[in-house]
Amino acid sequence: MAVYIVRRLIWLPFILLVVSFATFSIARFGPGDPLAVAAGQFRDPEILAQVRAERGLDGSVLEQYGRWLSAALRGDFGESFLQQGFSVSELIFPKMWISAQLGLIALVIVFALGIPLGLLASRLSGTWIDPFIISTLLFLRAIPVIVLIPPLLWLFALQLNLLPVGGWGGLFDIWWLGGVVAIPIPDPHLYLPLMAMSIGGFGGVARLVRITALEVQGEDYIRTARAKGLPESVISGRHVLPNSLLPVVTVIGFALTSIIEGAFFVEVLLGIPGIGRFTFEAVVSRDYDVILAMTVITSAVFVLMNLLVEISYTFIDPRIRLGASAAT
Repeated sequence: MAVYIVRRLIWLPFILLVVSFATFSIARFGPGDPLAVAAGQFRDPEILAQVRAERGLDGSVLEQYGRWLSAALRGDFGESFLQQGFSVSELIFPKMWISAQLGLIALVIVFALGIPLGLLASRLSGTWIDPFIISTLLFLRAIPVIVLIPPLLWLFALQLNLLPVGGWGGLFDIWWLGGVVAIPIPDPHLYLPLMAMSIGGFGGVARLVRITALEVQGEDYIRTARAKGLPESVISGRHVLPNSLLPVVTVIGFALTSIIEGAFFVEVLLGIPGIGRFTFEAVVSRDYDVILAMTVITSAVFVLMNLLVEISYTFIDPRIRLGASAAT
């Protein structure tokens, strides 16, 4: 396994090199000039040429990419065109932390509810409860987030006046008991984005777990466990669930990667200052350095998450071996 991990990690720099150069070339050959956009209506050609040279935007594409790559290897991803005076690292990492907090909580909610619902549906296969659970969750999954957020805002913020319409206040708020004792409670700004991000995820996870669990329940060792008189709860928790986790782990790996990217529509529509909203603004404003940094970071996380998922397979199912040992 160690040889396999090292071999995969050796390929990581080459993958990032290809991805970053492709993104860099598309950004440079694409329409629009970020300096002209930043300068607005009043611009001096000499000053623009000077700023372009300072930003490393003069010369051929290979020369520009070489300068950018040299700086990126030192941890310098450049300066944002959108928020001048701030480096890309200063801007993206705090926003990534906001998106990571929100995304991790949504991920926990989705899998904490989706896995038990999938097991319940497989256990009740053949009854009306099974199709009712799956069809309801798939209906919720089919609703796009951009369609789901307005009715949530209308109901909880406008009609019931229970939740704020948007913004970000952190994970916890303080509720004072008698003006003396401070009790931390979840911040009200969390509920709407968490509902929008998690409602659609239940169906996919539950359906995946149900399909895998039905396949596992047909195995001989499950019939043997039932013949021994073991309770269904023990059979589901000890035998069915562990052997149904391989596809779920793959989904978790992709979901962890999407956390870094942030939830674009949720953050934009609810005014959350996360990385999804910031990336959207960077694309609209042609903020090249931010786009490049996000592409490289997301690609690296994607490759590392795939590697982590493959390693986790060997712990879930010891019969799986990676690398050269698998061939033998």
